[in-house]
Amino acid sequence: MPSTNTAIHTKDLTKFYGSFQALHGVDLSVQRGEIFGFLGPNSAGKTTTIRCLLDLIHRDGGEVTVLGIDPSADPVAVRRSVGYMPGELHLDGSLTPEALLRYFNELRHGAADWTHVRQLAGRLGLELKRPIRNLSHGNKQKVGIVQALMHKPELIIMDEPTQGLDPMMANEVLRLLKELQAAGSTVFFSSHIMNEVESIAHRVGIIRDGRIVEVADPKTLGKRALNRVRVRFQQPVDGSELSKVSGVTVLSQDNAHFVQLQVEGTMDALIKALAKLPVSDFETERPSLEEAFLAYYDDMEKK
Repeated sequence: MPSTNTAIHTKDLTKFYGSFQALHGVDLSVQRGEIFGFLGPNSAGKTTTIRCLLDLIHRDGGEVTVLGIDPSADPVAVRRSVGYMPGELHLDGSLTPEALLRYFNELRHGAADWTHVRQLAGRLGLELKRPIRNLSHGNKQKVGIVQALMHKPELIIMDEPTQGLDPMMANEVLRLLKELQAAGSTVFFSSHIMNEVESIAHRVGIIRDGRIVEVADPKTLGKRALNRVRVRFQQPVDGSELSKVSGVTVLSQDNAHFVQLQVEGTMDALIKALAKLPVSDFETERPSLEEAFLAYYDDMEKK
């Protein structure tokens, strides 16, 4: 049995869609008060796992407890203490955000302070009086975020919460999650953006083909990935010399003034090597989370 300090617990969680097995014995343990990132390629089983946690779909086998409650035994009690944002929002376009949020608050027996709701909407720049059908995708996303956070839930579960938001607004959402965690909430979220995971998650669970392959520090993902670097020099340089630097591969060189590199792991050795050269411009491109997964799984298969 999970301890009282465990917010989410699954053991041997399985789920079938007909003859297709989506989850192959998922084991998870999320502690109360932590921010846990849930990562994996498309169709890896992230959304299916989340829906099983809330009993939005019934599991076929295994154990699940959320805040100490089996969601299949008492789904109402679980959902009462959870703020949930699905990956695909389906909102009534005829309503305004305010009307929809007031409706959700009635379902929660007035658990949210309306002053707090207005503060959340203000921080996200969400207009409460416009019909939802007239809102952009990003603003509809904000409605989903507010409804998940408005009652200051004990557990927050979000599936791709910043999808469709501009970078500044995405950062504001991450700040909100960190504030709620600092106030005592547990946060469980899926994302495809490496920077998001690294910036707020304490731990990350990696799922592939319906199986948890590792639970790790999110920074280890970035260290395993390949970064791309473009360097321009003030005068001709033999870029092939950079291939001698640990972890560096020269991808291309243009008339000795421009070189494109691939860097595995940290950038420290390359930076020290470039400090001795006449660099005029330096540009890095961080890997997508999908690329990080590929690098991670390639590394696993080599072991």
